[in-house]
Amino acid sequence: MHVLVTGAAGFIGSHLVERLFAEGHSVTGVDDFDPYYPRATKEANMAGYRDHADLRFFESNLSSDPLDEMLDGVDAVVHLAGIPGVRGSWGTEFTSYLENNVLATQRLLEALRKRPKTLFVYGSSASVYGDDALEAIDESWLPAPYSPYGVTKLAGEHMAHLYGSVHGLPTASLRFFSCYGPRERPDKATQRFLLAALEGRPIEVYGDGTQQRDFTYVGDIVAGIVAAVERAPVGENINLARGRTRPLNDVLAAIEQATGKVLEVHYKPAEAGDVRVTHACIAKARRLLDYEPTVELEEGVALQWETVQRRHAAS
Repeated sequence: MHVLVTGAAGFIGSHLVERLFAEGHSVTGVDDFDPYYPRATKEANMAGYRDHADLRFFESNLSSDPLDEMLDGVDAVVHLAGIPGVRGSWGTEFTSYLENNVLATQRLLEALRKRPKTLFVYGSSASVYGDDALEAIDESWLPAPYSPYGVTKLAGEHMAHLYGSVHGLPTASLRFFSCYGPRERPDKATQRFLLAALEGRPIEVYGDGTQQRDFTYVGDIVAGIVAAVERAPVGENINLARGRTRPLNDVLAAIEQATGKVLEVHYKPAEAGDVRVTHACIAKARRLLDYEPTVELEEGVALQWETVQRRHAAS
């Protein structure tokens, strides 16, 4: 297949491109190198595939630039591009979230109306669920986002399903839970903690560390995305997660184990929009995608630590 990956230079996107190539697919990659984090980080993410013979790459902004050329010859679109992050979505920056998370999604779907057989797989988030459930959530749970970011991700889901029901586009949405691993964004917790450990700095934790997360290794998330591309679960919302929770303090313990260092941890008040628990039921992913996550937290953190050290040595 020929797959268009938006956000191809990002954390999940770069891993996805590599996996698609490994499985024999060709790729069109799109990224606008938004300054949310340094361009050099994204360039490093692309190092393993930038010169691949089966890659077309566009540096484009999906909310404003022409889309037809990048969609030519494409069998499926995996839409991962957007402005991430719960904390940054409050206040005046919300305009960027509207443009890059909602408008960009609508423009892609509108462009696909001329290509009604092209599968559209939307990269959504556990943030659509909110903060009401402390038990494992399945896809029937009524979404109630707890942050403006979550609102934009839910809007993207609704947009995808609307274009499916009204215009017949084959669409599906995948809800990612607490993804971590090599190339993680520099603002995310595990990456921040590992960099602080590398540099001998104190670690700041928002909350008391007992908040529970369904930490899911990026390779397991990518395996689920590829399965969705190949199996086309049209009309579905599907959780992609490890399927079990761990407290944030377990990440700190895993970092101490991986690095051999004793961490200096400073706990701070929880920030607006941070939920107490993310915990997914993944029965639907198992049934529709043959999805089976395999990487435990300690193994995944150790792999991420290897990448942090390697990039630091190369910088």
